Amino acid sequence: MKWFRDRALTLVLMAMFLVFLAAQLVTGLYEYNASQREHGEPLVRMPGYLATGHPWEAIFENWESEFLQMAVFVLLTTWLVQKGSPESRRPGVKELVDTDPRDFAHDPEAPWPVRRGGWILRLYEHSLGLAFILLFLLSWIGHALGGFADYAAEEVLHHQPEPTFTDFVTSSRFRFQSFQNWQSEFLAIAAMVWLAVYLRQRWSPESKPGTHRMPKRDVEKPLVDPSPWSADGISTSLVV
Repeated sequence: MKWFRDRALTLVLMAMFLVFLAAQLVTGLYEYNASQREHGEPLVRMPGYLATGHPWEAIFENWESEFLQMAVFVLLTTWLVQKGSPESRRPGVKELVDTDPRDFAHDPEAPWPVRRGGWILRLYEHSLGLAFILLFLLSWIGHALGGFADYAAEEVLHHQPEPTFTDFVTSSRFRFQSFQNWQSEFLAIAAMVWLAVYLRQRWSPESKPGTHRMPKRDVEKPLVDPSPWSADGISTSLVV
């Protein structure tokens, strides 16, 4: 049970992802078959539906915007601040994330890239942002390929000349699909940063605490795992 407790947030979110992905595919199949019926084309089952571009265009279109949002947010928070927001570093205050890992090159508990140094450490220092950028690019490619397949099928269905891949990625349809998702993602993350300055959610690490200090009975209790390199958290101190 401890294994599940320690990973419950990821497991629950992934379970929700799979449930709603399945729901999207089922409802997408009904939508696709409704269009097929309208044009006098044969209906398909799920395997045939998955062989079309229809589901993949919608899936990757959304993933693309999510990973772009996270990549931009991770990178912007390295330079920009929002006073009072738990999503930002504090202005003018040296944070634990500002610590140079090279100072711990000889720490036996440090992650291997820290002890290895060189280009491996430089890559490790920026691995989170790079991972989100890579996921965004892969999702953008998936969106483009899936969207092109669906767009080409629609053009043929309407007795239009079959388009090229360049025709699709330079079309207003492709740009509209991207921009309508991008704007909503940046609005959501901006709202999170700003609202967290003034509003609270008890027990959530995404919120500031409701008070500026802990009760005296809890001051001496360790907040997280004492190892700064533990996967369970980074040790911090609380000013009271």
